[in-house]
Amino acid sequence: QVQLVESGGGLVQAGGSLRLSCAASGRTFSDYHMGWFRQAPGKEREFVAAISWSGYSTKYADSVQGRFTISRDNAKNTVYLQMNRLKPEDTAVYYCAADFTRTPIVRVGPREYDYWGQGTQVTVSS
Repeated sequence: QVQLVESGGGLVQAGGSLRLSCAASGRTFSDYHMGWFRQAPGKEREFVAAISWSGYSTKYADSVQGRFTISRDNAKNTVYLQMNRLKPEDTAVYYCAADFTRTPIVRVGPREYDYWGQGTQVTVSS
């Protein structure tokens, strides 16, 4: 069992920045890959970014490449999502998720992740 708790969401103007955090507990944090996903009203949950268990490998959705950065601190059992140059279309509920299958590369499908947080709302005003 893993518990994931996101924080750091809020309301920001377009062009601004936010940093999301996801604190994990319950199992050894460095045992699994971590991902961030988001879901806007009326849309399916979509991949945002992922990071390998070691932190050496990352992957981003094209829509956030160059603006968002995923990182993790295994000593603090926490994964982060630094979001810069935010756009109104980034508005969504953001979820962190854990993937216990330590594949050589991180995965992007929501169904491939085993545990999920409750989500944190990010709203970007124009």
